[in-house]
Amino acid sequence: MGMMKPLPLLTLLFTLTFVISPALTDPFSGFEADQLPIPQIDPPVQPAGYAFAIWGLIYGWLVVSAIYGLVRRADAPGWDHAREPLILSLAVGTPWLAIANASAVWATVGIIVMAGFAIAALLRTPATDRWWLRAPVAIYAGWLTAASFVSIASTAAGYGLIWDQTGWAYAGIAGAFLVAFAVQRRMPGAPEYGATVIWALVGIIVANGLDRVWISGTAAAGLVILALVALNGATRTRRA
Repeated sequence: MGMMKPLPLLTLLFTLTFVISPALTDPFSGFEADQLPIPQIDPPVQPAGYAFAIWGLIYGWLVVSAIYGLVRRADAPGWDHAREPLILSLAVGTPWLAIANASAVWATVGIIVMAGFAIAALLRTPATDRWWLRAPVAIYAGWLTAASFVSIASTAAGYGLIWDQTGWAYAGIAGAFLVAFAVQRRMPGAPEYGATVIWALVGIIVANGLDRVWISGTAAAGLVILALVALNGATRTRRA
């Protein structure tokens, strides 16, 4: 019997450390007032609290994917191609909550790195085994795309760079939309990615409502365009 390849084992190891890390870290629900020169209390770029429940789905599906990959796809080259950046993303993600509780700037750097590697992993996923690999990675990458721009906008507003928190809310929504639009166009066979960014945009609409109607409207416009791109891609993929 041949020796087990390291990538499937490392994927499972770092998936587990990533999933377990919240239990070993103080809860994080946004940067504390004393972490930024200009306190960011409920910044308008941040989705409503319920939206973060998607982490339960992300954690669970990534664990199932890693176990399946170890047991059934340990020698699959297509899986290994995606595992490399995924492992790096999860490795950075494992200490991320502890970093976020200590430094808004380093947390922002960390989540951008996590998102970049997650998107790279998504772009490398094979079309086969969609529900075992591509879908969970797509949801993970989609949420990190949105979270990256929430972190950028909150931190930049907290340091008084260029705009206030309202201006950075528009910039954050636009940035998340542009990245998501580009990735979804590249990956029409992964509508779960766009759907997850849409979930975040809905959370922003719920958080702002009619109190900040222009921010809600901007998020809604991005949502509609992303939905059309994701649906069009999914339809073309099914026909192919």
